[in-house]
Amino acid sequence: MTSRRQFIKISFAGAGTLAAGGAAWGAVKWISGKDETGITEPPLSRTPTYCEVCFWKCAGWIYKDSDGQIWKIIGNDEDLNCNGRLCPRGTGGVGMYNDEDRLKTPLIRVEERGKQVFREASWDEAFTYIADKMKAIAREHGPECIALFTHGSGGKYFGDLLQAFGSNNIAAPSYAQCRGPREVAFMATFGEGLESPEPTDIRDTKCMVLIGSHLGENMHNGQVQEMSDAIDKGAVIITVDPRFSTAASKSKYWLPIKPATDLALLLSWIHLIIKEEYYDKKYVEKYTYGFRELSEAVKNYTPEWAYGITTIPPDLIRKTAKEMANAAPAVIVHPGRHVTWYGDDTQRSRAIAILNALLGSWGRRGGFYRSEIVEIPSYPHPEFVEPSKTWRDAFPGKYVLADLALANGICDATIPVTTRDCSFKGWIVYGTNLIETLPNQKNTLEAIQNLDLMVVIDTMPMEITGWADVVLPECTYLERYDSIRVVPHRLPQIALRMPAAEPKYNSKPAYWMARQLALKLGLEAYFPFEKIEDLLDWQLKKIGTSLDEMKRIGVKTFPKAYDNLYFADDEEVEFFTNTGKIELYSTAFANEGFDPIPTYTAHPEPPPGYYRLIYGRAPMHTFSRTSNNPNLFDLMDENSLWVNPKVAKEWSLENGQRIYLKNQDEVVSEFPIKVRITERIRWDSVYMVHGFGHAEKRLRRTYGRGASDTKLITNVMLDPIMGGTGMRGNFVTFILNPEEAGVKA
Repeated sequence: MTSRRQFIKISFAGAGTLAAGGAAWGAVKWISGKDETGITEPPLSRTPTYCEVCFWKCAGWIYKDSDGQIWKIIGNDEDLNCNGRLCPRGTGGVGMYNDEDRLKTPLIRVEERGKQVFREASWDEAFTYIADKMKAIAREHGPECIALFTHGSGGKYFGDLLQAFGSNNIAAPSYAQCRGPREVAFMATFGEGLESPEPTDIRDTKCMVLIGSHLGENMHNGQVQEMSDAIDKGAVIITVDPRFSTAASKSKYWLPIKPATDLALLLSWIHLIIKEEYYDKKYVEKYTYGFRELSEAVKNYTPEWAYGITTIPPDLIRKTAKEMANAAPAVIVHPGRHVTWYGDDTQRSRAIAILNALLGSWGRRGGFYRSEIVEIPSYPHPEFVEPSKTWRDAFPGKYVLADLALANGICDATIPVTTRDCSFKGWIVYGTNLIETLPNQKNTLEAIQNLDLMVVIDTMPMEITGWADVVLPECTYLERYDSIRVVPHRLPQIALRMPAAEPKYNSKPAYWMARQLALKLGLEAYFPFEKIEDLLDWQLKKIGTSLDEMKRIGVKTFPKAYDNLYFADDEEVEFFTNTGKIELYSTAFANEGFDPIPTYTAHPEPPPGYYRLIYGRAPMHTFSRTSNNPNLFDLMDENSLWVNPKVAKEWSLENGQRIYLKNQDEVVSEFPIKVRITERIRWDSVYMVHGFGHAEKRLRRTYGRGASDTKLITNVMLDPIMGGTGMRGNFVTFILNPEEAGVKA
């Protein structure tokens, strides 16, 4: 097993290069405290913040030098999300502030969409343009025909604006394109979802199973730190992945599973846990419903059956099942985060939930704890307008179990069809690059061309801004106040974000934008506070603190209401399911006509000469949003394509060779990608990091570097239960000579 220090050293290696805004030598001198140079340490002031580079939202301190220049960002020691330690992305947030390619002033389109020809506009002109268009859409089609796509803290204010206007069609791609299937699956099983951070008690676990969950590469900060502690304490790590990931390299067992067969392995483990009576009998009897039906359903899913599907030897399936049983209930079969793979993802997540239930880990130390959250009061305003229709009306009888709006559903419902009364006519896109976020780019662009209005609010000129009618430049998170951060954790806790500097250029914060637009729309009553600082102070005083106090401490922890982090012995627990029990047999699924217990169905395999396209994360980048960040670009400036040596030999590929990729639908990557020949990937698959291959020329640093996996994802397998977009059923082959192949480089 590898030590904690070795496991997380990449964080420190990255952080050492990221002290921006001052000389690296001076930064190192200050941190080390050495004074042999005779240079005195600069006087520093600090401002509290929480990170916006990823959704983990770690709390930290922004340090400024005597000239008021932002110098560095470090973690807040009191924060449960980061324990005072930021990942490379967090420390590199200064690069977002300093990026010279930032959006600088409002823009209004002067040519048809796609030509990316804009003129500069004043804020008043931009808001007037947007308000007039929104009113016209409301008159002709109804306010419900405007939707919001959001990813980021400020999206709440545009969400409030849209609801006040009369539409609640608010979608985040992080649901249907990422975590939605697991939320629905765990709701159906335990009566509650997982949220972020997930309530995984990794620090006390004795065994953790990772199924396509790349801890250490996705850099979910708190979980990475806890996994490192667990490794030091001797926890068994089991990693299931067709790729030898960073997590796999720290594991006792690596199961290089054949892609698209994960559910077969999970069902075989469930079979063994029941057959060998490894399950927690007292827990299952007291808390669960449907054990008899489950036992009957999985009786034929033997390790030998699974071996023929997964290529995992039966003996290894048995050994890993016994490891879980030996550790129970201090065992976690990790639910993952990005779980939209093959279209049956809710059922695969259901199998993960069932496995945890059989092992008795839900509500137990070393398994899943009971999190708690601070309730922040909403500011006083009139009731929101009740919409006459929602996105669900476009999909009658479908996706009933989805508890949030589907981003892909709204996109599909924007393309006019004769069977719908109204397609969406307006999009407000806040902080999410839909061109690289939604699969099937052709479909996204067709939807955009049918809009009467598209407004994009962002800090950077991402691909989506080139298709907008109006572009509103948001200042970075280092230059603004935002909502109080509340996240579920072991203890209820809040964090403050406040500006460390005035907004650069002519950029503005989201609250100010939303309120100014509300004034144009006659909705001022929904934004009663002129300044967000006054709103925050009002909210904070309602919960027993104040803005002044939070400016000093940054993070405040509240006492837990009850001493109930874990189930007490023989505690009576009512679960928010139809039966009040943990449902091994899902009545909610059965009521909607879906299999109440997961069953295995085979998925298509790559045709000859093609390989399954697998994509993932890198610890220094967040999706496509950070690839132009000057600090993080220095750590990773493009992606590469992992190719097994056997495949490389067949194609005569060499390390560093640049090739194009073509998928099963004849779509070719816009830019070439470098080959990386490695044993760390199965021969039937290739792998690349998501977020590169930018086609937006205004991203001068990252334009044209690497390939975009999203462009190659044209086969989307919709999850029938909740509408998630399965994206790993796409296959690629290699184009070695683009000119001979008729590809325009």
